[in-house]
Amino acid sequence: MNQPNILWICTDQQRYDTLGCAGNQFINTPNLDNLAQNGVMFDNCFSQSPVCAPSRAAFLTGRYPVTCGCRQNGQDIPATEVPVTKLLTDNGYRCGLSGKLHISACNPALGIEMEPRINDGYTDFHWSHHDGAGWDTHNEYWQWLDEHGLEFKETPHPECKYISYGMQEEYTQSGWCVDKAIDFIKARQDDGQPWLFSVNIFDPHHSFNPPKSALDKFADIIDDIPLPEYVPGELENKPVWQQTDHKGAYSNPGQLEYETMSESDHRWIKAAYWAMVEIIDRHVGRLLETLKATGMDDNTIIIFSSDHGEMLGDHGIYLKGPYFYDCLTRVPLILSGKGLCKDRRVAELTELFDIAPTILDLCGIDIPEGMQAKSFKGILNGSELTHRDSVYCEFYGANFTYTPHAFTTMVRTDQYKLTVAHRLNQGELYDLQKDPSEHNNLWNDPNYSAIKTDMLMLLTDRMAETADPLPHRKAMW
Repeated sequence: MNQPNILWICTDQQRYDTLGCAGNQFINTPNLDNLAQNGVMFDNCFSQSPVCAPSRAAFLTGRYPVTCGCRQNGQDIPATEVPVTKLLTDNGYRCGLSGKLHISACNPALGIEMEPRINDGYTDFHWSHHDGAGWDTHNEYWQWLDEHGLEFKETPHPECKYISYGMQEEYTQSGWCVDKAIDFIKARQDDGQPWLFSVNIFDPHHSFNPPKSALDKFADIIDDIPLPEYVPGELENKPVWQQTDHKGAYSNPGQLEYETMSESDHRWIKAAYWAMVEIIDRHVGRLLETLKATGMDDNTIIIFSSDHGEMLGDHGIYLKGPYFYDCLTRVPLILSGKGLCKDRRVAELTELFDIAPTILDLCGIDIPEGMQAKSFKGILNGSELTHRDSVYCEFYGANFTYTPHAFTTMVRTDQYKLTVAHRLNQGELYDLQKDPSEHNNLWNDPNYSAIKTDMLMLLTDRMAETADPLPHRKAMW
């Protein structure tokens, strides 16, 4: 079997609705739009956590965050876990990474020089958790800037204190990540060994700091940019953590406090976020050109995804937290390449961690028993029409300190979404056909009591599925 190469581009904190092919009329993403046109775009892919590390651990292992032992930011994934990249390496692939990994504790205050690694299968490892300060001696992006006689810096924006001008386009962390990927691809041109490369770009994660040239182009249309989807008073009958984060992101009073921000602030933040996505798109274009120039485009499957979304002011909240609105859990997912359908839009529900078994399936490698995710290879080649009838997402104290402690879970179907704030007898229920923006909480609506019961039963079924299939069963007793 001539095994395909895998180019896996994963951004950080990117919402589904940030691409032209996803219907955004304000943003210019021609390379990703073209990728979707020449491949398969999933319109309803959802992460297994609204927070970085648990989501990344899940989509690398094909196991739920609570199962793989990485349910929180700042928690080290156990050394017994086996990422899909390790399985590929064991089957003859060469795997490389540039940028963020984040399946172990990432905080320089711990005195750790870089993120601890398990046997992850990456033989080419170029690590930069984010573009700002931290791990100065091991942040390869900063070392690369130093080689170019530069230092990372941000310049305040003249009209919005919540955003800034960052590095020039060619010196962004996104650009560095892609440079490393291009070096790797060119080096593989003649060796005949199949490969996977993870391009783990930190943008469009906050802080919102695109290049000046990318942001200033939005000045002429700034007043046309839509304000966040927020209905005053909508948080009053929702779990308390949302009210807390309305007053300050990450439960920090005053940090991106919604009510103190002007309409201009909201619009400029969105413009900065979109500008960062446009920069990513242009660097993706460089990757596609490299594949073509090296002649490896015919045997490479390209994956574009993100780990989770961003509230971006919707529901009166910025960044992320213990809630499951579509803007935070629905992510872009595009696959294009050898043997896959072209110009196909998939409306069926998909879970982000389904990527791991799908990669193995596409490469002709057996999916191990410990993986809980489900391959969607059949959707990609047109042999199957359906994939999932629900998606499940969890937040088990996943980041920062909330009072009371935040343990929440979510199940979503095509029509309804239910979330439970565990131990508080609180939750949310949305009729997505009547209320797609999720403003009207029906948790206590007697007219929806039967539906609420059905969704609670579905949630318990999905939670039961998180039980670890390992260790292997050896006998009948």
